[in-house]
Amino acid sequence: MPADKLASEKETAPAAAGVALQRMRRRVRVLRLAAWTAIAAGPVALCVAITSAPTADRAAAGKTTPVRASGAAADPAGYAQLFVAAWLRSSADDARSAQARLAQSMAPEVELPDPAEGVRSKPQSVTAVRSAQRGGGAWSVTVTAQYADGRLRNYAVPVVADRSGGSFAVTGAPGVVAGPARADVPASPYRVTVPEGDLSSSVGEFLSAYLAGAGEVDRYLAPGVVVSALTPAPYTRATVRQVRAVEAAAAGLAAADGTAVHVLVQVEARDGGGRWPLAYELALTARSGRWEVTALESGTARVGGRS
Repeated sequence: MPADKLASEKETAPAAAGVALQRMRRRVRVLRLAAWTAIAAGPVALCVAITSAPTADRAAAGKTTPVRASGAAADPAGYAQLFVAAWLRSSADDARSAQARLAQSMAPEVELPDPAEGVRSKPQSVTAVRSAQRGGGAWSVTVTAQYADGRLRNYAVPVVADRSGGSFAVTGAPGVVAGPARADVPASPYRVTVPEGDLSSSVGEFLSAYLAGAGEVDRYLAPGVVVSALTPAPYTRATVRQVRAVEAAAAGLAAADGTAVHVLVQVEARDGGGRWPLAYELALTARSGRWEVTALESGTARVGGRS
């Protein structure tokens, strides 16, 4: 082999090796950057980054791995509710009415009811109360119809949803079934009776401002806490009937700064239409000799339970 060609190959080999080394280093840097970014974003993002980051094999093959997200199946409760409402308000004698056409468009194979002449069979309200998912995109939705005389009638509606959850169809006639049973109520955590004093007064003044517009809500809030007042005020007066707490410290006459309590307040609200019993869960913290509201936690208030 000529000496000049041998020298050329000797120079080319280290250069090629250097290029390969640089490429490998760049891939390592990209992988590290993706991993640290994913760690900052959370565990799910870390998994996605690891599976989607480039590797030597993928770079060589020129392939990428698709990432698919599978969302929860859409609940067709609203669709079943709409169908039952239209079905119950339709009649086989008037198949061209708006309600009959709606029911038939949602379930072409389902017959319309045939109420007796003069019978008031139309419900006042129709509400979906339970959904049970079957296999293959099939659902059974229980819908309750309430009538003017207080009667309730529950219908199980078979519904099928497509894989995207964007389309539904009623697959058969409704069946009358028993409604959902009443669940057992767990024991209430609010077992401490709060006597009349600073805490009960602060709670009463806050709710009077919140419900009846008696003063500004902000003055009863802890610094940085935001609770929007009801505007316009829905009631003319709000009176506290009972305050119960989770923490024993709420029963004391005075509390040290930083003491935090959670209370359940029974309120009697009044307006031009009558008297309304309401319940509110509040979190409060003591500061500078007064109780300040740190959160309005209503939504899970339990009136029942054992004390």
